[in-house]
Amino acid sequence: MHASSRFQGRSAGLGLALLSAFAFGGSGVAAKPLIEAGLDPLHVVWLRVAGAAVIMLPVAWRHRNLVREHPALLAGFGLFAVAGVQAFYFASISRIPVGVALLVEYLAPALVLGWVRFVQRRPVTRAAAVGVVLAVGGLACVVEVWAGLSFDLLGLLLALGAACCQVGYFVLSDHGGQDGRSGRDGEQAEPPHPVGVIAYGLIVGAAVLTVVARPWGMDWALLGGSAGMNGNEVPAWLLLGWIVLLATVLAYVTGVVSVRMLSPQVAGVVACLEAVIATGLAWVLLGEHLSAPQLIGGCVVLAGAFIAQSAAPKPPSGPVAAGAGTGAVAEPAEGELSHGRAPH
Repeated sequence: MHASSRFQGRSAGLGLALLSAFAFGGSGVAAKPLIEAGLDPLHVVWLRVAGAAVIMLPVAWRHRNLVREHPALLAGFGLFAVAGVQAFYFASISRIPVGVALLVEYLAPALVLGWVRFVQRRPVTRAAAVGVVLAVGGLACVVEVWAGLSFDLLGLLLALGAACCQVGYFVLSDHGGQDGRSGRDGEQAEPPHPVGVIAYGLIVGAAVLTVVARPWGMDWALLGGSAGMNGNEVPAWLLLGWIVLLATVLAYVTGVVSVRMLSPQVAGVVACLEAVIATGLAWVLLGEHLSAPQLIGGCVVLAGAFIAQSAAPKPPSGPVAAGAGTGAVAEPAEGELSHGRAPH
């Protein structure tokens, strides 16, 4: 009976992780038509984050103790995982295909390993290093370096900026997990509630984006019109609802619950499907076709990200300083913030 319940729990967790990956993967597909209709990418990001923040206000009120107990964690999560990733990603898809932008972001595990190895001076596994090489090599195929970077260079740099923001999130999550596991007197302390952190991250992100995006200058009339999606006209408000309710609120909440039912490592592997889902949706709904070398390169990028995220930690050869993590990749503790990446 116990084994049956555990199997059902894992099955439900996998289902929620897949739902989260699908919801996150659709964000760029829904946002790009709005951007092409005339909305500034930053305005689309602000609408997404502010709308989700309003919906999550009751959750934020319930976990209002987090403001006093973890102010730095909330500020960092809002700045990097919400405002930074979203703004750079949406700006990048205004210039390059959705699938390419998302695959560039999957350099984040490679960048995290660089941070761990060269900044924190901690050893990484050989498998993790192989994952980095695969991710970089696959990315070279995705952007077709032999054609002299056939994609917009600024768009690629913006996507890389989103990946860098994810690195900040990984590192922040690692420190947040360490803080949550031990109290001041060495006693076990309860980690900050992940859904509460998400709620306040959205609020902080909305506040930051309000200053940056200046939504008072937005052409609000565009939201009452329609946007073109591969030759079809779709109401702008419907696309916005998709972005806020499905690609943000539903995606974050189901992602967090899936981690609780599985583990960050397993949920993180499932999350790699986000790039596949985003590319497939962009192909079907936006008509963004990728060439055979790009598809092969995308598979190699995902394989590299998979290996880099799931590589076992390498035991340190000497004493480890207090507060330093021991993983090959800086990941949240089990049940912590998200799947081990800052999704869209």
